[in-house]
Amino acid sequence: MHTLPDTFVRTVTSTFGGEGVVFLERLPELLEDCARRWGATILPPFPNLSFNYAAPAILPDGTTAVVKIGVPHAELRTEIAALRLYAGDGCARLLDADPERGYLLLERLQPGTMLSTLADDEEATAIAAKVMRRLWRPVPTEHHFPGIADWFVGLRELREEFDGGTGPFPPRLVEEAERLAADLFSSLASPVVLHGDLHHFNILAAEREPWLAIDPKGVIGEPAYEVGALMRNPHPSVTENSRPSLIELPDPLGTLERRLTILAETLELDRARLRAWTVAQGVLSAWWGYEDQRDYLDPTWLTVAEILAQLGE
Repeated sequence: MHTLPDTFVRTVTSTFGGEGVVFLERLPELLEDCARRWGATILPPFPNLSFNYAAPAILPDGTTAVVKIGVPHAELRTEIAALRLYAGDGCARLLDADPERGYLLLERLQPGTMLSTLADDEEATAIAAKVMRRLWRPVPTEHHFPGIADWFVGLRELREEFDGGTGPFPPRLVEEAERLAADLFSSLASPVVLHGDLHHFNILAAEREPWLAIDPKGVIGEPAYEVGALMRNPHPSVTENSRPSLIELPDPLGTLERRLTILAETLELDRARLRAWTVAQGVLSAWWGYEDQRDYLDPTWLTVAEILAQLGE
């Protein structure tokens, strides 16, 4: 097995603690098990590994695929459930999975170019909106998907962490996120199954269709919630071989305004509601990052939230 990137090791251990340490120690054994299970030749991993190990693979019949292995946990199981629900419609196909072991065998999308490589932001936004709309599904009668309300418990956890204060988080922005979230949850539209993390790095060029999604979270919420991840990306940490990150652009506010217009028109959703969800999610995502990175506050999501908050003033 190739040497694991330091960032991947840090992310897994900081997120999963002791389970993450054991997972990394056992990873060579887990890869061998996957190779035997699927008769696969597993190649070196993709760059920019985050929470899971993912690598291209060749199956016995010559088909290319992706082997993905993660610490077995609820989010990985809902990803598998979402992939099964999508069944390759708008999303990469799930070929096989073992939720208890944290194994996934996925269709490999070729050429696999990320949406982040498109220089025209308006074109990229329009493409993302079309993929987004295709992925929304009626909520199954029986399911284990979390709801967006479950995710927004994070804002309460932020307050609890700092004894009712906001610590390194700007108080005014946290208060704005709390206010917006309360308003949004009091007037939710009919829920659907959402991708939950549909941004520029999770939409890839493919052969069977021009663009398809990967890595769904699987969450229940109103459609307007879905735009948040796209609005605040690309993130600076993963912009290698792609265009500049959102906050590195000459006019981030203008870019965000144009995105809101395209998304509102294409998805037929209220522009102000899309903005509100993006601001609230920006603070929530910054909190998640703070938790995952053990007290390191990445300013990116807060910067985007702050920029968009100006549109509501």
